[in-house]
Amino acid sequence: MNTETTPHILLIDDEAIALSNLRHVFEREGYTVTACKSGEAGLAAMQNTAFDLVLTDLRMPGIDGMAVLAHIRATTPEVPVIMITGHATLDSAVDAMKAGAYHYIAKPFRLAEAREVVRGALEVRRIRRENSELKLRIEQLSSQTTIITQDLGMQRLLETARQIAGTDCSVVIHGESGTGKELLARLVHQNSQRAQGPFVAFNCGALQEDLAANELFGHEKGAFTGALGSKIGLFEAAEGGTLFLDEVAELPLSMQIKLLRVLQERELLRVGSVNPVKVDVRVVAASNRDLKAAVEAGQMRNDLYFRLNVVTLTLPPLRERRDDIPLLAYYLLRKYAAMMDRDVQEITPEAMQRLADYDYPGNVRELSNFIERGVALAQGETLGVEHLPQSLGSLTVRVFKPQMATTPVTLESQEAEHIQHVLKLAEGNRTQAAKLLGIDRVSLWRKLKKLGIDSK
Repeated sequence: MNTETTPHILLIDDEAIALSNLRHVFEREGYTVTACKSGEAGLAAMQNTAFDLVLTDLRMPGIDGMAVLAHIRATTPEVPVIMITGHATLDSAVDAMKAGAYHYIAKPFRLAEAREVVRGALEVRRIRRENSELKLRIEQLSSQTTIITQDLGMQRLLETARQIAGTDCSVVIHGESGTGKELLARLVHQNSQRAQGPFVAFNCGALQEDLAANELFGHEKGAFTGALGSKIGLFEAAEGGTLFLDEVAELPLSMQIKLLRVLQERELLRVGSVNPVKVDVRVVAASNRDLKAAVEAGQMRNDLYFRLNVVTLTLPPLRERRDDIPLLAYYLLRKYAAMMDRDVQEITPEAMQRLADYDYPGNVRELSNFIERGVALAQGETLGVEHLPQSLGSLTVRVFKPQMATTPVTLESQEAEHIQHVLKLAEGNRTQAAKLLGIDRVSLWRKLKKLGIDSK
């Protein structure tokens, strides 16, 4: 519904008295009304104005109500249409409803009934508009494949990913669970010559061997009990695009042999078939384990490892790029606020400090869960400590000390390192840093001066 003005209704009726009466009724209800005496005039009005509801007479010379309805359904299907007629028959009512009319009113009608039907139609219009806008926002966010980072190491990794994307070589992405391996694989795909092709993902540890073979390679009719027809596998589904094999080291050795053959020969055998099928697919594999160590342990074939591991991209855990935590937190805040239609816009300094101090064994996925939970619980515009898990503050206590220290550090040096960390977290903003530290700005200035930290 039009959010800047009152609802705008279009009335179409070739009877002047009926048109005048309806216009008077709905203007008294506070609606903006445009009245047209023919279907042709109504369609012309729709070329220049966005209406929230259309009421049209069914029987009119020239362009009748059914033609108006058909035009609206084809061009602006979200706009409800109410049909009005003095020729009320069951057949015309059924035809109008089948064609997509919101409601059907017969002349003469009671004004109270007309008002109620219009209110209901406008509420449907409002809900349709809100759902459409929300769906668009969610689609925009869910299609976002840019990895959110300001970490220099991550930026170099992303640049490497973009450089090798166009080479069509096999890629292995290594990283802990939740670091964004599939997101990086999508980035490689979208920067490759295969970007217009499909991106298909498969978790190699999710299914047993026979089911995994069926999913990856497909099957022929009669290949096993219940195989009533042939089915293509994920390799064929990814034709011309990219197949992402997550946790590839979890594949049984016998399945690894079949995968190696597909990679080498560029062809596969469906389950129950002897006729090879050619495939043109780029494989991007991922694992949270060290694949070389898996080879040495006899859990992965050496030849498959070398076939896959042309280029390795290693994603650092979130605890090694803490400067990204505030950036990610606010990105996720906007994402979940849009998805849940909430007004949450800010994170309190205390909550941000709690988030920044945590070590995230689940990495970005865990941070995402924290923010999603917080948005769901927050009632106003701010996500606070009370909206985070109560145990979060006691899960990890960060110790600020030099990594290579050979002698105990002094409290003064530890305090200086902590203050510098918070300043970096606040992007140099002294006021914000003071809030995070729980002191006023003057006290922070004094500490900076005492500790010899640049306070310009």
